[in-house]
Amino acid sequence: MQPNPNPSRANLAGWLYVSPLVLVLVPFFVAPILVVLAASFFATDGFGGLTPGFTFSNYIEVLNAALTFKLYLATMKFTMLTWVFTLIIGFCVAYFLVFHVRNQLLAIGLFLLCTVPFWTSNIIRMISWIPLLGKEGLINQALLATGIIRQPLEVLLFSDLAVVIAYVHQLTIFMIVPIFNSMARIDKKLIEAAIDTGASRLDIMRLIVVPMSKSGIALGTIFVVSIVMGDFFVVKVMSGGGSASVVSAFYEDVGVLQYPTAAASAVLLTLVLVAIVSLILRTVDIRQEITR
Repeated sequence: MQPNPNPSRANLAGWLYVSPLVLVLVPFFVAPILVVLAASFFATDGFGGLTPGFTFSNYIEVLNAALTFKLYLATMKFTMLTWVFTLIIGFCVAYFLVFHVRNQLLAIGLFLLCTVPFWTSNIIRMISWIPLLGKEGLINQALLATGIIRQPLEVLLFSDLAVVIAYVHQLTIFMIVPIFNSMARIDKKLIEAAIDTGASRLDIMRLIVVPMSKSGIALGTIFVVSIVMGDFFVVKVMSGGGSASVVSAFYEDVGVLQYPTAAASAVLLTLVLVAIVSLILRTVDIRQEITR
């Protein structure tokens, strides 16, 4: 019978394994969050200086502002619309690649082809929509030439529609990848058996494909929701300044040196995101999905 290993040596080995991750997370993730959390309880002199102390006035100011509620509504609107469209597009693309492309090598090649547009900068891909959506853009010119419209559509650019289009363009890949990964693990023999027993395509989709892809849908949802709720640049550029988000609000606070108020807004947004991600994680065991 082999003797049990030394517990202290095993614990030391465990700490050595996780030490590289700790060295990255502590200075670049944990420490900044703690600094922002501490700053949210400080007072300000109005000129960028911070007065050490402990006050809830920053949180009270943010929560009592009517603008905060409106900004969260706008942010949630962009988040929900982006999530719906990215989910539909991502699910359809992943389903086509997994179940309709018989050659696995070709499916992987087409999957990699989907990532090609994302090799460029997000800013370039976002700005590339302006020549298409503008009043003199290609879409308006095509609609005018075919007689579908008589005047250029102004709603295409510098509007909420333009914001959603830019988000969907940028974030669809974050939905395709995890859903494709989940669907690729579905045994094709299970689908064939369901067809042999008389199951319809709708039943197969509803009872087999969607339930077995929910882990990928959950992961994609976390990516899309967290990115949209943490962004302000797309809203600022594509709406022409006509719309705003929660992040743009405390970005403006930073611009006028109101650091404690901006920190309080950032902490509140983080708590909202943590709550949303926690609700998503209750639907699926992400750890099991990652270790599969």
